[in-house]
Amino acid sequence: MTEKIGVLGKKTSQRTDVERVVVTPLPTVYGEFRAYGYFDHERGDEQVALVYGELGAEGVLARLHSECLTGDAFGSRHCECGDQLASALRSVAAAGSGVVVYLRGHEGRGIGLLAKLRAMALQAEGLDTVEANLALGLPVDDRDYGAAAGILGDLGVRSVRLMSNNPRKREALVRHGIEVAEQVPLLIPPCESNITYLRTKRERLDHHLPHLDALAHLTS
Repeated sequence: MTEKIGVLGKKTSQRTDVERVVVTPLPTVYGEFRAYGYFDHERGDEQVALVYGELGAEGVLARLHSECLTGDAFGSRHCECGDQLASALRSVAAAGSGVVVYLRGHEGRGIGLLAKLRAMALQAEGLDTVEANLALGLPVDDRDYGAAAGILGDLGVRSVRLMSNNPRKREALVRHGIEVAEQVPLLIPPCESNITYLRTKRERLDHHLPHLDALAHLTS
């Protein structure tokens, strides 16, 4: 049986979550990265980690970025995802080393692209992001971070400085065996189009977004 990569980067004869398939240089506008391509056997997704510099084992600057086609590719102002991705890549390059794990299959907090668009349509009618998912009979957040932990383990990473405002992401990594030495805020200035969405993330999904306190004048 083909060897697979376990959460802590050890080769085993059992099928585990992720298998490294390819590594290639990836020059970007943010700097010279290396793209590590993985196949997630558990969910059938293709995943990628963008690595800058030489990674250590401890305190690695890292971002687990959930796929968001509308924000990452189309520049949607409904969310802050595209700006967070760009900020994370810039931060990793500025630090001299780090990794951004781009998690496919996480679209719409795991509900998929079309369901996310349906939820956005309900939000345009007045529901918040939590209410919209529930109105569609879908989970509020259906993301799993096992593959992300497996990728970090394969890269030799045991602990991270996690760029995230979401405490649940930190808790998920710890459950999967990756220590979070620090949670680094990734705060993006909001706009009128996403302020209600961001406030809902803070009030109902426990995201740490202290910069919203000074923006009471913004409404969507």
